[in-house]
Amino acid sequence: MQRLEVRAVKVNSNRLALNLNKTQFLEFRTNHFFTDSVQMDYEQQLMNNATEVKFLGLTLDDTLSWKKHTEQLNSKLCSACYALWNIRSEVSLHTLKIIYFAYIHSLLSYGTIFWGNSSYAKRAFIIQKKSIRIITNSKRTDSCRQHFKNLKIMTMYSQYIYSLMLFTVKNNHLFTPNSKIHEYRMRCSNDLHLPIANLKRYTEGPYFSAIKIYNHLPEYVISLASDLKSFKKTLKRFLCQHTFYSIQEYYDFKG
Repeated sequence: MQRLEVRAVKVNSNRLALNLNKTQFLEFRTNHFFTDSVQMDYEQQLMNNATEVKFLGLTLDDTLSWKKHTEQLNSKLCSACYALWNIRSEVSLHTLKIIYFAYIHSLLSYGTIFWGNSSYAKRAFIIQKKSIRIITNSKRTDSCRQHFKNLKIMTMYSQYIYSLMLFTVKNNHLFTPNSKIHEYRMRCSNDLHLPIANLKRYTEGPYFSAIKIYNHLPEYVISLASDLKSFKKTLKRFLCQHTFYSIQEYYDFKG
């Protein structure tokens, strides 16, 4: 059995102490990779090994599947939909939109760059479409595409793209353009360099996905990357106009 020891920091310098009753450690792994149990101790006391922890409002599991997080998210979204349904006949469309952005949009947009590309995010999108049907008083079988456009509300996947692209532009120092990799001029010189990777968790993660999505943006959107205000406005207009129902649908788009 593997054992790790956490070296104690000088807690007297800042008068902080580690409460082992509230402390856990999370060992990240892939679905098909198992190791011997790891034990971690602090001052000869063992820490609890957790399979999932809550950190800054996000529930992290040891395989980064985001299953538990989306389950909790869906529960909150269903409650918000129920509230919308109860008051839909008492308030105006404008008020319903305000409530939507206050309760549903805030939930869908928080941390979406981490969980928005997971397979478990589909259920959250289904609930979002349900909320749109409630706002527009539509039937369960009606398509929501035009309603998204009319209300100027981004689909969950468009919101994922929007949040991820803002992160990319604001943190451009984390990414390398192809022009700095290749000396000769290429058609994709202005694209971001996509590293070689095989691990699915990495290729579906925020860094790798950010590069792929950024490189697929229309040229007129990318040209505004140096002007954050114009970039946000133009990107939002583009995503509201094209109601993407999946990330693959975005990649298939040819503008």
